[in-house]
Amino acid sequence: MSLVLTGCSRESGENVRGDLAPKAQPVVMEVVEWQPRKVRIEAVGTSRALKSVTVHPEVSGEVVEVTFAAGDRVQAGQTIVRLDDRDQRLAVQIASVELEDAKRLYSRYQRTRGSGTVTESVIDDAKSAVERARLNLDRAKVALDFRSIEAPFDGYLGISHIDPGSRVDTTTAITTIDDRSKLLVTFQVPELFLGQIQQGQEIAVATWSNGSADHTGQLVEIDSRVNPETRTFAARALVENDRDVLRPGMSFRVSLDLEAGRYPQIPEVALQWGNDGAFVWGVDGEKVTRIPATIVQRVPGAILVESDLPEGIQVVTEGTQRMREGLRVTNIAGL
Repeated sequence: MSLVLTGCSRESGENVRGDLAPKAQPVVMEVVEWQPRKVRIEAVGTSRALKSVTVHPEVSGEVVEVTFAAGDRVQAGQTIVRLDDRDQRLAVQIASVELEDAKRLYSRYQRTRGSGTVTESVIDDAKSAVERARLNLDRAKVALDFRSIEAPFDGYLGISHIDPGSRVDTTTAITTIDDRSKLLVTFQVPELFLGQIQQGQEIAVATWSNGSADHTGQLVEIDSRVNPETRTFAARALVENDRDVLRPGMSFRVSLDLEAGRYPQIPEVALQWGNDGAFVWGVDGEKVTRIPATIVQRVPGAILVESDLPEGIQVVTEGTQRMREGLRVTNIAGL
C-alpha cells in the first residue's frame, strides 16, 4: 500500500511541477534601427552681391555728361559718366598725323634702299620713329578712354551725387554697381561642426520680414581658420536671386541641417527609468535583458539613444511593467 501511495505521490508531484513551469510573457516588441542624429544650425547671415564695386575715375576732370539714374541696369562697357575730353581728342589726332608722317618717311627711305642715297642707320632710325609714333597714338587713345567711365560688368547702379559740371578726381566715388543676380551670404558656424559641413551642401535662408525659408543656397566657401575669440568659423553660401527681390547688405536667418553620428532609434514607450538612470528591455533570443540607455535626441514619436543596442535587436514597448532580467517573452504584435 505504501509503495503504491509513494508512486502516486511522485507522479502527482511531477504533474504539479510541470503545471507550474513559467510561460513566456506576451509583450509587444519593435526592431531597433540606427539613424543619424540630425542637428539644425541657425545663424544670422549678411549678404553681398556676387560682384560689387564702387566706381572711381581714373583721372581728374570736369563731368560733362551723366548717362544714368540710380537703379538703372547697365551692361558691361556701357558709359555711365563722361569727362571733358577735348584735349585728349586733339592729342589723338596729333598722334595720328605724326604716325602717318613717320610711315611716309620710312616708306620713302625703303624705296631708296640699295641706291646709296640713304644709309642703313637712317633707315633704322625712320623705322624706330614709326614705332614711337604708334606708341604715342596708343597712349593718347588710352588717355581718351579714361575720360569715359564705363561699367566693368552687368549690374544695377546705385545713388550718385555727381552732376554735369562737377569736378572729380581719382578719390571721388562716382556710384556703385552690383551684380545681384546671385547673393553671397556669409555666416558664422561653431567650431564644433568643423569638418561636418562641406561645399555644395544646401542651406535655407529667410528674410526677417516674413521669416519664411523660401530661398535656398549652396555652400561655396568655408574659411580656413577658426576665430579664437568667438570660436566660430565663417562659411559663405551662394543664393539665387532670379526674381530680384533680395538686395546686397540684407541680413538673413540661415538654417543648415547636419548629420552628427548614428545612434539606435527606439520608440518613446520603450524607454524606462530606474534608480540608476534610463534603460530599455532588449530581447536576446527569447529572454529579456536590461540595457542602459542615454537620451541623445528626441525625434517625432521616437528617441535616439546612446546604448549598446545592436542594429536589428528588438526592444519591449508594451508589457514593460512585468519585465525582469532573464524573463522569457513572446511577441504578440500583429496577432
